Amino acid sequence: MSTLIQTLGNLRGRPGRTILTALGTALGIATIVALLAVVGGVKHSAGDLVNLGPSELGLFQADAADPTTSILSTTLITRLDHTPGIASATPLILLVNGLPKAPGSIVFGAEPHSFVSQGLVYSSGGQYSSGSQIALGDTLAQQLHATAGQTVTIDHRRLQVTGIYHNGIAFQDAGAFIPLSTAQALTGRPGETTSIVVKLDPATKPATAQHTITKRFPGIQIISDAQQATRAGVSGDLISQFGLVIVVLALLLGGIGVANTMLMAVIERRSEFALLSAVGFNGPQIAGRVLVESIVTTILGAGIGLLLGVIGAQLLVDALGAQTFVNPQITAWDLGRGLLVGVLLGALGGLYPAWRAAHVSPARVLAQH
Repeated sequence: MSTLIQTLGNLRGRPGRTILTALGTALGIATIVALLAVVGGVKHSAGDLVNLGPSELGLFQADAADPTTSILSTTLITRLDHTPGIASATPLILLVNGLPKAPGSIVFGAEPHSFVSQGLVYSSGGQYSSGSQIALGDTLAQQLHATAGQTVTIDHRRLQVTGIYHNGIAFQDAGAFIPLSTAQALTGRPGETTSIVVKLDPATKPATAQHTITKRFPGIQIISDAQQATRAGVSGDLISQFGLVIVVLALLLGGIGVANTMLMAVIERRSEFALLSAVGFNGPQIAGRVLVESIVTTILGAGIGLLLGVIGAQLLVDALGAQTFVNPQITAWDLGRGLLVGVLLGALGGLYPAWRAAHVSPARVLAQH
């Protein structure tokens, strides 16, 4: 306790250096928390590419880079319909970059009579039916300034807007639905689909259905919830690893910065450490004082950084114009990791300065004075 009190006294005695060190740590922690929150939002949004209910499964190509690049044959539909436990199977195409005025929107190709399309809730107009028709999500309709009865262009093909829907799902509300045949023609993939959405019989457990489908259809990846969707393919793995890379880089760069600041403080305070050594303090005791001071300073900075990170996450998304697709997800674990990084920064950055302080020669320092 006495060491901590003395440490706080030392920090108050050098407010300029303490504030600069804490702010440097705060900026690093804020960056970590903000980026982790954005990554969490991206992972959460990825699960909304296919809105799966509790009795539904999404089937994708197992080795696809991500769900949007999956390719499956529609001939699987008949076989799936005759698989025990499956009530219905419908193909779904995910068409990206099809709308020149809204390149980030996803156009979903689905049969008008499928349970996926039938689940759309229209605020104006109604269901699409023919190959020259399209239904717009309300977010996309607002962006395009389009209403029911007007036309929009997708890959140089003009389609009539039959209705505007709202589902409360970002990707779908900022996207559109067109007939499956139209989507196949636009992508040049007749007889193919991106995904197959399966509805299970009420008495069938998802785990049982997954086991049956995996056994009967090798090479297919099954997704039943948002968490599995974020892990699908190479892109999902990259998203999952991105947060770890951020933390490691922050430790390396932040540790060097803290070490440099603390080392300068040790050099300036050589006389103090020499005097402590002369009056009986041993090397580990002196090193401990420096290490505690480093950790306390970075913890103070981490506290500020957590607050800045929470605010900065939303500001980052707003600056990128990605509010429609990414809602920052900040968890207690993200905040805990930010605080943990602050402690590690103090410990790693204070190791070498602590060692230098412990090896200050009283005789040499006092002789210089």
